[in-house]
Amino acid sequence: MGLITNILFPVDFSPSCVAMVPYVKRAAALFGAKVSLIHVFDPASYNGFELYLVRGPAEIAEEHQAIGRDRLNGFLQTEFPLADHPRLLVAGDAATQITKVARTGFDLIVLPTHAGTFRRMLLGSTTAKVLDDADCPVATSKHAEMIAPRPLAHREWLCTIGLDEDSERVLRYAHRAATEARSNLHIIHGISAADSRATVQMDLEARVHVEKRRRAEERIADLQQRVGSQATVQIVAGPIKEALLEAARRFDADALIIGRSPQSGTEGRLRDLTYAMVRDSPFPVLSI
Repeated sequence: MGLITNILFPVDFSPSCVAMVPYVKRAAALFGAKVSLIHVFDPASYNGFELYLVRGPAEIAEEHQAIGRDRLNGFLQTEFPLADHPRLLVAGDAATQITKVARTGFDLIVLPTHAGTFRRMLLGSTTAKVLDDADCPVATSKHAEMIAPRPLAHREWLCTIGLDEDSERVLRYAHRAATEARSNLHIIHGISAADSRATVQMDLEARVHVEKRRRAEERIADLQQRVGSQATVQIVAGPIKEALLEAARRFDADALIIGRSPQSGTEGRLRDLTYAMVRDSPFPVLSI
């Protein structure tokens, strides 16, 4: 069985969702996957006017469900015909229901991060909660309204990895995904150091930098041998987030693959560095 066979595409009928359609279709084409659309409605989202009409909450919720069903069935029919793409309508909190449904057999969730003031909009948003709680990989793209995915034939992927115990899991997934999609995989690793653009370094700091790079090269070579990967490797030095993003911008890539915490825990899967990469990546991000 392929790595990605069932894609869950949450929709709220917004322009951001419409803009994500080319990305969803591209992912489905690359992996030969089926796409299901899901919409989550809030049965308690009635207003004072509805209550003024002397209708009970149950009746209002039933009407909202019917309206949601009609909108969902009529949304993106040309791009995702009803006969081939199931439509799932569920009630409750959007992020909670999306992650719950994803656990029933989906391999990937695709949704936008929205454009604009990304940090403010992501905190507390459905996207952030899904990234925190979802067990399966999540693909996101910012500014989807203003950019378009690369042509299907363009297949250059990046993967950032650390040197911790979770790195093998991330690289193994990236290697398998790139193999199935027939993509070229490139690895980026960052080592913490003083500003790499500085022209002068103390001798001790320079030696430490060389030793860190040597250990990183050995560790990445070992990881690649374990997973059967032969990806090109670029090791960059500096403040980690800035160094990784600067290295990524030098590529004309389709996607950036990064790792989230494999365990959700009390703080969720999304950590500070992961959050920053999702927020600032110049490419769509596949968080695994």
